[in-house]
Amino acid sequence: MSSAGSKSIRTKIKKGQFPKVNVITMGCSKNLVDSEVMMRQFQGNHFRIAAEPEDADIIIINTCGFIDAAKEESIGTILDAVEMKENGSVSKVLVTGCLIERFKSDLEREIPEVDRFFGTNQLNAVLEELGAVYKKELVGERLITTPGHFAYLKISEGCDHPCSFCAIPLMRGKHVSKPVSEIVQEARFLAAKGVRELNLIAQDLTYYGMDSEGKRILPAMLKELCKVEGIDWIRLNYAYPNQFPMELIEVMASEPKICRYLDMPIQHLSGKVLKEMRRGITRERTENLIRDIRSVIPEIALRTTLIVGFPSEGEAEFQELADGIRELKFDRLGTFTYSPEENTTAIPLGDPVPAEEKERRQKLIMEIQREISREKNEQKIGKTLKVMIDRQEDNWLTGRTESDGPEVDNEVIIQEGTAPAGSFVNVEILDAEDFDLFGRITGKPF
Repeated sequence: MSSAGSKSIRTKIKKGQFPKVNVITMGCSKNLVDSEVMMRQFQGNHFRIAAEPEDADIIIINTCGFIDAAKEESIGTILDAVEMKENGSVSKVLVTGCLIERFKSDLEREIPEVDRFFGTNQLNAVLEELGAVYKKELVGERLITTPGHFAYLKISEGCDHPCSFCAIPLMRGKHVSKPVSEIVQEARFLAAKGVRELNLIAQDLTYYGMDSEGKRILPAMLKELCKVEGIDWIRLNYAYPNQFPMELIEVMASEPKICRYLDMPIQHLSGKVLKEMRRGITRERTENLIRDIRSVIPEIALRTTLIVGFPSEGEAEFQELADGIRELKFDRLGTFTYSPEENTTAIPLGDPVPAEEKERRQKLIMEIQREISREKNEQKIGKTLKVMIDRQEDNWLTGRTESDGPEVDNEVIIQEGTAPAGSFVNVEILDAEDFDLFGRITGKPF
């Protein structure tokens, strides 16, 4: 932003003419939490929050730099905002987030129309740029943008793992745990706003406490979080399999608020590929860990994420992965195709797998998972499950079981009855498809 532009905004603020800010979030739920915190800080400084870019005076874009598609989407969004500025519909465009952390100099040169670029963890600088100040009394508060009954709760920032394909440590830095007291404070704030489901997120949940306490304290933190009144479900996402603390599974088994659900990205099952990925774990140890977890909580829903088309993934390694997925039968599964990331240790390996072959492998893995999901869903026909209602669409309700995270997992379709979003209902499962269940409500919402 020019000094004249900064002065103009500050002059308006002094006169009580607070501008409207629109924050556009790209990428993951971690970015979403950052944006929600930013918007609450702007509210605390009397700025108005615009729901749409067209209604704003200032646009702030929180970018993603995770994979090529996300980068392209972020750049496209920046260019759209710049066009709005050139047309005079907005006065300022600021850009922050992961993409800027990696490519700030390039973007400053290629898109000079942006008033200013910020990396990650620069909330104070963004506020100061617009004449606002960081308010410590708002720690733990956010402007919730998810449906009011669920929210994401970030317990740490950054990552210490050396995965060869991943640029997150370059964008987010080293692992830093949020103090337990702040996490509990934020959970209480969310509960007071009507949130009933907390989805815990981090680059690696299980590493929580290693930087501050010298040991993994996620199980102890969860026990404190379970004491927060108003929270019914606590869901765990992004658990790293290497050195996984089995004490966590014991706590999950003993605390009814913790969903019998675990998102644990394994990335691959070929020993050769895992070694090249620098995951610090073998296929055998991965399989043993999954068996150990299921031995303690047989009903647990395990979600994982895979990368196909890694440079050292030949046809034999891919078949090893496909056979392993058929054997392990994850309840939920997602895939990415490999894309080289600048300055990561996988770059010297090149990118020998053609894009068409990556897509073929991705499609095959998802076909295998489709069959697994259909089989598991059909086993639920005739059972009565606890379901959280997410929304009503036309003449049916849509909800999720304990086994399903929001926005990424299976849904339960209820074609008769009414229940408000955020309520729980018992649902008798009458039919099943590959990724959806169908049922009817039994009893009243609670």
